[in-house]
Amino acid sequence: MSGADELGSEGRVQHAGWQVPAFRVLELRPKAARYALCIPVINEGERIRRQLVRSRPFVGGLDVVLADGGSTDGALAADFLASTGARARLTKTGPGRLSAQMRMAIAWCLEQGYEGLVFVDGNDKDDPEALPRFVRELEDGVDHVQGSRYLPGGRGENTPWSRHLGVQLLHAPLISLAARRRYTDTTNGFRAYSARFLLDPRVQPLREVFVAYELHYYLAIRAARLGFRVSEIPVVRRYPPAGKTPTKISPLRGNLRVLGTLLRAVFLGYDPPR
Repeated sequence: MSGADELGSEGRVQHAGWQVPAFRVLELRPKAARYALCIPVINEGERIRRQLVRSRPFVGGLDVVLADGGSTDGALAADFLASTGARARLTKTGPGRLSAQMRMAIAWCLEQGYEGLVFVDGNDKDDPEALPRFVRELEDGVDHVQGSRYLPGGRGENTPWSRHLGVQLLHAPLISLAARRRYTDTTNGFRAYSARFLLDPRVQPLREVFVAYELHYYLAIRAARLGFRVSEIPVVRRYPPAGKTPTKISPLRGNLRVLGTLLRAVFLGYDPPR
């Protein structure tokens, strides 16, 4: 594969009003499914490689799209991605963190005509066995599907106690309050959205205000508040039994930033202008 092919071509968004960071597209195969599996990732090394290999038996009905934040570790090399059956790698070259990667993936996938998007973190913590359940929920007309380790059939393994308590005592109750609907696992990035929901003019997820974790919180609240069909399904999330926890959130500054984002989402909101 040539160097130009490895880099990909510049992504262009054709819809007026969509605010999407600059990105490159490396397309490995044509569209073959109604839904896309979008995996935000940056420098996850062998974790993302293991995840893609483990996911292969469960991605029926999904085209795999990597939403790369600008990795430099070589894990997302084109030859390897092609061997896993991935459809495309989008590489963000503009500013922003997780929500910017999500905006990039959402914009590209909507332009490609996908009817729904499943998102899962690229750090190999989530069991891909749940993927067919997300597809079934989208096929049944659900607009926002939240994975939860706290439902019957779900499980959290080796979850740090600080994270467990933060979700149970603060994060989930506040998001549920704002949404007017009970959620149990609101920090879990394993979730799905219908194109119908994402394209609704009352939602407008493709705005530059969404940079870090805002989009996760906003979409969970907005879907329920607007009366879209919302569900939670059981998933398994495994943290390593020892060693460093795979996360991009730093212990002090990162957690303070998450708390500030949570409070804004709950009390001030990210609703689009009327």
